[in-house]
Amino acid sequence: MHTETMTPAVNNGVNTEALIGARGAFEQQPEAAAFTFRSVCDWEEGTYNANTINPYFGLGQEQQRKKTYRIESDHPEVFAAADRAPTPPEIVLAALASCLTGGVASVAQHRGIQLRNVRATVEGDIDVRGILGMDPDIRNGFSAIRVRFDIDADATEAEIRALIAQSQKRSAVFDILTNPTNVAVMLG
Repeated sequence: MHTETMTPAVNNGVNTEALIGARGAFEQQPEAAAFTFRSVCDWEEGTYNANTINPYFGLGQEQQRKKTYRIESDHPEVFAAADRAPTPPEIVLAALASCLTGGVASVAQHRGIQLRNVRATVEGDIDVRGILGMDPDIRNGFSAIRVRFDIDADATEAEIRALIAQSQKRSAVFDILTNPTNVAVMLG
């Protein structure tokens, strides 16, 4: 007699079959995997800026999104600014949290783990004396970043830790923050 075990369907809203299919396609056509994302930033006034995001290059050609996204940035009143939006460093923290959290959902879907709730809290320490040019030995950016996950899922603690580890391993933003990246700044 043959007994079949039914595994409950997991739905974390991630189409892992399409992602795995993309991996196969990129193995056949590696040049299609080269993407260039863009953000165009326009100064509004003071320290207030607005970035627009759309289009991008991928799959060998220009791609147009269904809508153009807008990300604003500013500084808080304690820096004599209007506090109309988060600071650019806070946007970096949000990007890291978003990338890692999306990765957790994707890995969980692939591994058959149902998520009920995922929250990432990200903190970054920065000494603004570096930005203000007060001490050349103090860096302008974060001296430390901490990410803490609170995850409720149908999984053991070890399985949840493995989800986080795999998400970190595959996170583009984590890689950007922890490895040198060539950045060219130019006029025109």
